Amino acid sequence: MALRGSVAELPGVGHPSPGWKSPLVPPDSQMDVQGYRWVGWRVWLCRLGAVLSLGLLLLLFTWRPRFAVMARCSPCPLSLAHVLLLRDSLGHNYVVQVLTEEVEDGSSELVEEVEENREWRDTVQLHNEQKSLLRFYQFEGLRYIWLPRKGAFCPVSVLNEEWTCSDLYRFQSGLSPLEQNSRQQVYGPNLITVPVKSYMSLLVDEILNPFYIFQVFSIALWMADNYYYYAACILVISLLSISISLYETRKQSVTLRKMAQLITTVKVRRSTGDVFLSSEELVPGDCLLIPPEGLLLPCDAALLAGECMVNESMLTGESVPVLKTPLPTGDSRFSSEGHRRHTLFCGTQLIQARGGAVAVVTSTGFFTAKGDLISSILYPQPINFRFYQDATKFLLLLGGVAVLGTIYSVVVLSMSNVTWGELVIRTLDVVTIVVPPALPAAITTGTIYAQRRLKRQGVFCISPPRINVCGKVSLFCFDKTGTLTEEGLDMWGVMEAHQKGFSELVPDPRLLAPGPLLTALACCHSVALLDGQAYGDPLELKMMESTGWELIEPSVNGHALDSEFGGHKVLSVMRPPAGTPFSERTPHTESVAVVRRFPFSSSLQRMSVVAAPPGGRPAIAIIKGSPEMVTSLCLADTVPPQFSGVLDDFASRGFRVLALGYKVMGSDTELGTIEREAVERDMRFLGLFLMRNLVKPETAGVIQTLRQAQLRTVMVTGDNILTAVNVSRSCGMVGSEDRVIFVQASPPDGQLPPTLSFHQEDRGASGTHGSTEVHTWGLYQSGVSYHLAVNGKSFSAICDHFPEYLPKVLMRATVYARMAPDQKTQLVKELQKLNYRVGMCGDGANDCGALRASDVGVSLSEAEASVASPFTSKVNNISCVPLLIREGRCSLVTSFSLFRYMALYSLIQFSSVLILYTVKTNLGDWQFLFFDLFLVTLLAIVMGRGGPSEELHPRRPPASLIALPILGGMFLHTLFNILGQTGALLITASQDWFVQLNSTESGAANLPNMEETSVFALSGYQYIIMAVVVTKGYPYKKPLYHNFLFLGLLLIFLGVMTWLVLYPGPVFAKLLQLYTYPDMTLNMLLVSLAALNFLTCFLMEVWLLCYAQPVHLPCFSSI
Repeated sequence: MALRGSVAELPGVGHPSPGWKSPLVPPDSQMDVQGYRWVGWRVWLCRLGAVLSLGLLLLLFTWRPRFAVMARCSPCPLSLAHVLLLRDSLGHNYVVQVLTEEVEDGSSELVEEVEENREWRDTVQLHNEQKSLLRFYQFEGLRYIWLPRKGAFCPVSVLNEEWTCSDLYRFQSGLSPLEQNSRQQVYGPNLITVPVKSYMSLLVDEILNPFYIFQVFSIALWMADNYYYYAACILVISLLSISISLYETRKQSVTLRKMAQLITTVKVRRSTGDVFLSSEELVPGDCLLIPPEGLLLPCDAALLAGECMVNESMLTGESVPVLKTPLPTGDSRFSSEGHRRHTLFCGTQLIQARGGAVAVVTSTGFFTAKGDLISSILYPQPINFRFYQDATKFLLLLGGVAVLGTIYSVVVLSMSNVTWGELVIRTLDVVTIVVPPALPAAITTGTIYAQRRLKRQGVFCISPPRINVCGKVSLFCFDKTGTLTEEGLDMWGVMEAHQKGFSELVPDPRLLAPGPLLTALACCHSVALLDGQAYGDPLELKMMESTGWELIEPSVNGHALDSEFGGHKVLSVMRPPAGTPFSERTPHTESVAVVRRFPFSSSLQRMSVVAAPPGGRPAIAIIKGSPEMVTSLCLADTVPPQFSGVLDDFASRGFRVLALGYKVMGSDTELGTIEREAVERDMRFLGLFLMRNLVKPETAGVIQTLRQAQLRTVMVTGDNILTAVNVSRSCGMVGSEDRVIFVQASPPDGQLPPTLSFHQEDRGASGTHGSTEVHTWGLYQSGVSYHLAVNGKSFSAICDHFPEYLPKVLMRATVYARMAPDQKTQLVKELQKLNYRVGMCGDGANDCGALRASDVGVSLSEAEASVASPFTSKVNNISCVPLLIREGRCSLVTSFSLFRYMALYSLIQFSSVLILYTVKTNLGDWQFLFFDLFLVTLLAIVMGRGGPSEELHPRRPPASLIALPILGGMFLHTLFNILGQTGALLITASQDWFVQLNSTESGAANLPNMEETSVFALSGYQYIIMAVVVTKGYPYKKPLYHNFLFLGLLLIFLGVMTWLVLYPGPVFAKLLQLYTYPDMTLNMLLVSLAALNFLTCFLMEVWLLCYAQPVHLPCFSSI
């Protein structure tokens, strides 16, 4: 597809500017746009040309829309354009019509609701003065509107992309009917429309495909040359192929439309009162009232009040429901990704809502998260893969060969005194032979087989072309928690902090003395109840359950608990174990109500709650998060001096460490509106909560397999850097004897310049290297076994202030810790700039951006497809990674083999026809039919059935078709095949009983004859020989004998050809128009020549295999 970017351009022609960036599109995607106006006389001239050319001009315009625009229109500024020519970064062109729509005069009143710097004013007010016309166009589901002040067409989402959190809260009162109507005219309906074309429309599109146009041309040519049977069979097969294609295409479109279509009735707050309306009428700014029983979200919305339990598995693959909390107030810009814990995404299921849930619509239609998923399926991003690029170049190369063959045919046939009609037909027939129309379709066979095998193994793919890309992956990034390590955590203990240090490790929180630490462990989480069952993050579940406290949630419409806890709106209540005697209860062993909750954020590395004790006593604020972050928000005198040493000790032993803090809130604090920043400052440090995160049993074996295959493995996690290093050693990413060097970088601080230093892991001596020479020397060493470890803060500092060192760090870094989601995405892109083919494996939630940015993204999830990545594995461990790479390599090698086989098949037949043209004859109708439909087609179909090798070889398969070993091999194979056919002809001519063909007829009309039968015999063997020779096995595929069906067909066809050469019998000799030689010796000579042909081609292929891969390979295992 074209890259789904926004479009923007300055007024004028031919001056493209970078496109507006949609939050749903990769940041480097963009479109250039040029405006054109219809020119009447040009349009009529094109119509006349279409008539005179019998429709060929229209066909050219269909294939090349850019030519159609340039022929019918003249360039003009975008503000005056009727037609737009869009060009993506890969050079693909698209033509769209500029549409206009009258908007009501009252639309201009909407300007009063928008700030002075908003673009809505430009659109609505200006068009109100100019007959209230809105200019826009639709491209791949997205609506782009004309903004005069920008001088560009921009996605309609630009009107609300600057909304702040405070802006969204202003919409709580609801839009007026006029405002809603005005917005709907500009934003359009809230629909994710998947076009489902009629069979007739699909038929027209299919027939106009260059492949079928070429087929129609070929069939007509063959009919004119009296090849009636062959032409009829190709016609039937083409019609059958079209029918199947139309059925499958429409079936997929209908299935996708059912998946995308979501129209429901929702309750919306209006300025005039609450109303029920169709979700189709929703617009950004609408205030949704969410029912307690939940609903299927028809839009993206920001939660402003209440809490919602949401199942987001459709988008992220995460099966655990997520608790959504109200959006914080403030002037920070709203972002659906940045405020993910407060955003309700389209297509997700709201399981339940409580506390009077209210949300404001932020995106509709294709601008929603679900719309992005559907769009990625409808319009997949083009893959920049050399194999696919070279395939097109190779077809052009074959076209050049066809031109040479055409010239030779004209010369030879002219000397044979054929008529002009025969000369044209025979010459064009050469073109249909040397450029096989089925070649592009044949190379997808291996991918189809690989996709089926992956599906049986629980790996689902929504982008089949990426399977071949898997074969070239050179580096794989892994998330840690839930990917390399177990999702669940084992509670290890608690260490309470005192002014002088830490207490002894308490293995069970139930043994803690009553106090704020016990209360913090019980309350600081986002666990919620669903049908009486607790759901939430596994870590938080384990932490809450370890205290023995009971979670209670208020009834849907009940406020009985509010009065018990000082009149505050209660979200949940934590009650101590029932066995605590009343006389022993203290303020820290009484029930506590959570009245505010600020959920965990990967970028903030923390979460916090405000808890109120009963009886109106002062509330307490509790914070939980990464130790580094929590201590930075605590009073310095409350943090024990041994903190760093204790943290490093536990982290280096692989523990997951969380820190907790608290403070008592003022009695006059307004808890319902207090900002997060006010809650999370001046805290008092409480202690550490330790959990053991065990490596999954499969992880170490998979990492070892990848490392043995010379594939770099990298860990990218949000956890502590020492914990990450420990896990990397446990799973084998870092060898037990390898050194780890920590990279520490910091941005400028006041008068201090930015710094970059390297510290060796504290397993022995450590030191800091401060000079540039030491940096360069250390990072360029290849003989020293060491790994770099970087945290998110240092990574950002290096990117911003030390870009010259970034490639050196990326080349040797194995552990990236405390990485925010956007930093993971940036890391993947930086690695790709170094020409790595990057794979990424994660859980699909925080890793979503990195998964989509990588060349091969694998989400470990129970969903069959998600917006997170092109690959989804139901097996919840990384064992799918080597499987995917093995299948990718197998598919890539199979695609190579099929491409070479189909090209060689064409060149063999091309050679046969030219040789026979020289002696005034040609292959017969049934001979073409036997070779093309039965022999070659069946072999090509089953050739790709061989599965992948069980092992990963250290060397990746080649991806270029335009390489010396490939082109040289095909040239030599073709040369040997020509010599073989010529040899067969000369051996036949040397026989004493040979009578030279001396017919006034030419072509197939003088069949059977001795010359043609000898060429037929050897070329038939050559089709089988090439199938064996180019079918590579080791080290990427199982050997040929594992493909039983292919091997069986080879033996059957070998037997058939030997039978046809030695003694075809009178029936088949007459049917295939074969000459029966009077001497069996010649037949045996032809079989021997075929065997010699096989031996030379096979030995040459083995030599080329060793030449192309100059490593120690058992070359004779190639098949």
